[in-house]
Amino acid sequence: MSDQKRLFLVDAYALIFRGYYAFIKNPRINSKGLDTSAILGFTNSLLDVIKRERPDHLAVCFD
Repeated sequence: MSDQKRLFLVDAYALIFRGYYAFIKNPRINSKGLDTSAILGFTNSLLDVIKRERPDHLAVCFD
């Protein structure tokens, strides 16, 4: 195994955009009537990257 550390830089808005439009036909609505599709998609994608890739460091960038 390599001694090099792995840093992942995540483009937050790309994941938010993707998460929102992934559920456009069946949006995720919370009990207050707010569309939480973007939050769900972003969180699921981020957790998937962490689980699959196991980075040593991760930064989420908003531009």
